[in-house]
Amino acid sequence: MSVKRMLMWVGVVVFSVLAIIVIITSWYTVDESEQAVVVTFGEAKEVITTSGLHFKMPWPIQKVEIVSKETYSLTFGYEENTDGTIVTNSDAKMITGDENIVMTDLVVQWRIVDPKKYLFNAQSPQDILKDATSSAIRSVIGSSTIDDALTDGKADIEASTRELLVALLEKYDIGISVLAVKLQDVELPNGDVRAAFTGVTDARETKNTKINEAEKYKNQKVSEAQGEKDAIISRAEGEKIARIEQATGEVAVFNKLYEQYAGNKEITRDRLVLETLETVLPNAQIYIMNDDSGTMTYLPLQNLQTTAAPKTEGSDAQ
Repeated sequence: MSVKRMLMWVGVVVFSVLAIIVIITSWYTVDESEQAVVVTFGEAKEVITTSGLHFKMPWPIQKVEIVSKETYSLTFGYEENTDGTIVTNSDAKMITGDENIVMTDLVVQWRIVDPKKYLFNAQSPQDILKDATSSAIRSVIGSSTIDDALTDGKADIEASTRELLVALLEKYDIGISVLAVKLQDVELPNGDVRAAFTGVTDARETKNTKINEAEKYKNQKVSEAQGEKDAIISRAEGEKIARIEQATGEVAVFNKLYEQYAGNKEITRDRLVLETLETVLPNAQIYIMNDDSGTMTYLPLQNLQTTAAPKTEGSDAQ
């Protein structure tokens, strides 16, 4: 075989290899749960978020870095072994604002929101996230009391830690977004002290229960008192209306009597005196005297009307 023919075959082989490399490295696939960064001569140019088959310039002109869109979980203060057991590490030990030691572990949920910054703004963004988490939780625990950390202040600690961690990551600008911070546990390293604080927690819960029961009893009594008050007001309003109606009726009667009195004062006055005597002394015998102390005949017409018997023949009129 001649040298010329050999060089021709070598050229064919080299061309074939280059063609294969071009074909293989010019196409790439992005899954629905992934996003890609196209790197041209070492510089990030384009972010691909749509799934499917995509074309790029062949290697070494362009290459593609694939990162996930999924949500990650960073555990801080503990580690879970392959057999499912949980081991607390030294990161969990912290000092509270009132100089007590607590064991704190938490989970940070995060995801990549800017793959270019995630890939090229830091050499190890996950290590930065862990360090930022440590700084944030220690700062918050360091400004909290042990009572807050062990009892009803955990929600505030979670919120404050997330707020501080978000601020730190925005400063570092590494393309990571924190979705949630969840405290797994905050406890004391000593068993006896833990038991004492458990007693304090139980006592606080009992106190809250008693307060709620007292509030319920108070509301019940207030409701009953309000009902009695409304009933009394309703009865008073009814009695007020009845008194007004009665007074109105008495005024009407008085006005009629006054009209009669104005027409014949003497007769009306004598009539009122007699009616009053009959009311005050219903069983008394009434005699009417004239001005010269003589006895006037008083004819009890009402009694005669109710008790008089029919006249008989032959009786004499008096």
